[in-house]
Amino acid sequence: MATRYLSRTELAERIGVKPDTLGRYNLPEPDALIGKTRGWLPATVDRWHAERPGRGRAYSDE
Repeated sequence: MATRYLSRTELAERIGVKPDTLGRYNLPEPDALIGKTRGWLPATVDRWHAERPGRGRAYSDE
């Protein structure tokens, strides 16, 4: 079974933003790099998204 990597467009869709918005984020290192094309495993994106600042975690102790 071949490994499936997410494109920037698919990454944006997975986290619920527009692809142009990704330029404002410090994205995780890609899991694959072919030429200038980057790809991420879904697990990498999910982990990064859950841990990134601004997701409401800082205010959960109030």
